[in-house]
Amino acid sequence: MSDGAVFAKKPELALAQSKFAALNGTPQQREEALRKLLEGIKQDKMAAFHAQLVAEGVLEKNAALQKELNAASEAELVNLGKKVEEAKEEQGDLEQNESCIHRAVFLAQIGEEEKAHAAYEEILQRATTTLNQKLDIVFGKLRLALFYYKPQVIQKEIKRAHELVDKGGDWDRRNRLKAIECIWYCSQRQFKEASTLFIECLSTYASPELMSMSEFVCHGALACAVVMPRSEIKKKVIDAPEVVEVVGAIPNVDKMLRSLYDCRYADFFVALAGVETDHLNVSRYLFVHRRFLTREMRIRSYAQLLESYLSLTIKSMADAFGVTQVFIDEELSRFVAAGRLHCVIDKVGGIVITNRPDTKNAQYQGMIKQGDLLLNRIQKLSGIISM
Repeated sequence: MSDGAVFAKKPELALAQSKFAALNGTPQQREEALRKLLEGIKQDKMAAFHAQLVAEGVLEKNAALQKELNAASEAELVNLGKKVEEAKEEQGDLEQNESCIHRAVFLAQIGEEEKAHAAYEEILQRATTTLNQKLDIVFGKLRLALFYYKPQVIQKEIKRAHELVDKGGDWDRRNRLKAIECIWYCSQRQFKEASTLFIECLSTYASPELMSMSEFVCHGALACAVVMPRSEIKKKVIDAPEVVEVVGAIPNVDKMLRSLYDCRYADFFVALAGVETDHLNVSRYLFVHRRFLTREMRIRSYAQLLESYLSLTIKSMADAFGVTQVFIDEELSRFVAAGRLHCVIDKVGGIVITNRPDTKNAQYQGMIKQGDLLLNRIQKLSGIISM
């Protein structure tokens, strides 16, 4: 598209994030989020979105502002409608599609979700729509689905985008799709897939319309922290130049990763609490997984410490994490009972004894079971053949 940069940004996903922070953040975060929301609504003439936020109780009713937004958006729609008619009379198919796409983009921009989806779909089905135009339209529909968080639509449009990209999409669009998928996988708790895509597109990330580089690094780094081996996190995340460049904007994430790698567990707990407050509690994509993420990171830190010892006292473990013995005892008891930590707690002696799983023996037993299953199947098959 001739105006792809504008196309790629509407609607502004940062405003959807601001709305979420206004509902779930701290008082200070809410105040800042509401300020950004109002600024964005006025700038983009978002009449429909403003009305929706007022109805949901996110913003206070402002009849004067709503009237102003309605007038501005209606005037712009009339202007875009004229351009569509002029293109039909004076220009070719390509230009006609472009003008229609610009009108659909504006509908998305002001918050007319259903009208924008319908307009995009109508252009997408035209025989005269080029491959690049189809890709941009699908990305536009993806943005709408992400803005209003419609999981089924997101999955459908990601699949459609893959089909179009495989037919000849350029590098930029392929990379943008990877970034979108990375964040989508984060929102679905598929952190292994998200971490793989994060590493693949980290050095070439060029999708500020999705989120800022620091926000992307935050989401990707947290996904990696849950599933990646310690050595890989150091090499591919902590020391990655792209990560180092933005850690100033996400200090608690950096501190969490580095303190865990350096075995500074008390600092790790403090940083983890900061990550939960600053990021997990206000992230549209990670909010529902905040307890899972903090739990998995705690388990990882406990397991890392226990790996270094045959046994250690509960007191020394509590001191290492900067918490009380009661807290450590309750945490370990819960995770041991769930099979997440391989250790035994001697409450009389106040000692934690590691009980590392015998992986070789487990593999041997598994091979025997598979062999028995195979022999039984062969016997059944031979019986059928002999009949």
